[in-house]
Amino acid sequence: MKAFTRIAAIALSVVFVAGLLAGVLAPAHYAKQFREDASASPSGKFLLGTDELGRDRFSRLLYGSRVSLLLAPCAALLSTLLAALIGGAAGYFGGRWEKSAMLFTDLFMSMPWLFLLITVRAVLPLNTAPTTSVLITFSLLGLLGWAASARVVCSGTKSLRNSEFVLQAKAAGCRAGRLFAVHMLPNLKPVLFAQFWISIPVFILAEANLGILGLGVSEPLPSWGSLLRELEDFSAIGLQPWRLVPLFLLLMVVSCFQMVISEKEYSR
Repeated sequence: MKAFTRIAAIALSVVFVAGLLAGVLAPAHYAKQFREDASASPSGKFLLGTDELGRDRFSRLLYGSRVSLLLAPCAALLSTLLAALIGGAAGYFGGRWEKSAMLFTDLFMSMPWLFLLITVRAVLPLNTAPTTSVLITFSLLGLLGWAASARVVCSGTKSLRNSEFVLQAKAAGCRAGRLFAVHMLPNLKPVLFAQFWISIPVFILAEANLGILGLGVSEPLPSWGSLLRELEDFSAIGLQPWRLVPLFLLLMVVSCFQMVISEKEYSR
């Protein structure tokens, strides 16, 4: 592993552990308001200052990192499972099933799925509970983000369909369902793992876009998307540059993910 990739992996691990231990590391609860210190500058008490409601920005950044970094992999897992089922079945059965599945996939990919996601999220109630909004947001990400991965999985399945061990299993009388689940899916693990890791930074950015528009995780629960909403006030950024910290952290995490993924693909 190259030095930069090792540094990227360490940085990701540090951010992930910090988010996981947000309840221990955060100086205050993410919803606690210090009204006498509203819009305070960074200090020993508030490392990144406070927002207009007096909430500690550093604490909210830690909790927001936990939300984004724990649930984006869950959404990626859901989308990868859907891609494995749809793309894998299309590549295995071929014929009309493959044409129908790939036609549906192409139609799905032709639509700007981020705008589709915004539309679906916008029709849902905005006054949902924070926990419910988290589940809705990342479930939608997983349900709408499978199409590109399905094409890759379909191509990998087709390459295995006529391989020797599959033909031998068919000759031995192995049923189609067992053949697909026992003999083909295990050999698709590298493809599925690659699609899983590629989807994580995509979903992190998608949630950030939703959060900026106010359609992501509901207040007072923070996420990187909701924290970036403070950047809407451009006039205050020059006076309070520490508001940019969530943006820099988001860019760093996504860049580190890309470096680690690229190294994994190159090593293969």
